[in-house]
Amino acid sequence: MAEAAAPGGHGSGTSANPVPVRPTGDRVVRPVPFRGGGFAPSRKRWVGPVVFIVLVVLAEWGTRAGWISPLTLPRPSDVLDTFRELAASGQLVQHLGPSLSRLVLGALLGVSVGIGVGVMIGLFSYVRAGLVPLVAALFPIPKIALLPLFVIWFGIGEGSKIALIAFGTFTPTVVATYGAVDNVDRTLVRMGQSFGLSWFSIVRKIVLPGAMPGILSGLRISLAIAIILLVAAEMLGAEYGIGAYILQAGSLYDLERLFAGVVILSLLGVLVSATIALVERRLLRWRT
Repeated sequence: MAEAAAPGGHGSGTSANPVPVRPTGDRVVRPVPFRGGGFAPSRKRWVGPVVFIVLVVLAEWGTRAGWISPLTLPRPSDVLDTFRELAASGQLVQHLGPSLSRLVLGALLGVSVGIGVGVMIGLFSYVRAGLVPLVAALFPIPKIALLPLFVIWFGIGEGSKIALIAFGTFTPTVVATYGAVDNVDRTLVRMGQSFGLSWFSIVRKIVLPGAMPGILSGLRISLAIAIILLVAAEMLGAEYGIGAYILQAGSLYDLERLFAGVVILSLLGVLVSATIALVERRLLRWRT
């Protein structure tokens, strides 16, 4: 028990970094401090708004000082005034409502079918052998180039726009989903089999939770593509919508209205990203 009286170890009475010791019989147990954080990023909510505010202030100062031509970039204050006029006149709701309905319906259809197909490709060999070549052939096709074909098939109305968004989100969701299923640790699957879990229990308790991070990462890309396709679809044959509004502003070379539409799309993208981040915090608590 003489070693327990020397916290520094090796018989020394002092230590630069003394570590508390706990005697256990004839041995000395020194607790090891936890050093690893698992590369878990700490949340810095204030950094993003500060960067955004700094960029807006620089743009405002540059346009007022003459460093930036108003024909190249309008003043942020003028864009804000245009945005207020849109809200006050009711045009914001008039254009934003149809765009949101098209985006939600098309993305929900494409993402739900894409996740289902991707999971089946990851789980069943025959489905993988039959659908992976088809998905590989469809994935590189620029979806915007298919817009005239969807107009022929579904008409110039809402059907072609929703179908384009659904198809554009389907293929990247399938690729991300079956890739995430493939990356699930097979050791965990074998462990579940050794404990006698059923096939359904292994899929529900091991495969899907393990694939969820990759699926949600793929959703970020798919929903960003959905917003791009939404604008492209609304620029062709849509009377109302953010894309139609941007097209009208661009044809009149009205930069304030044009940038107001771009700001709306940016806010829509931020909202989608924040929604996915909220889902990640709720579904991926086991990672912390």
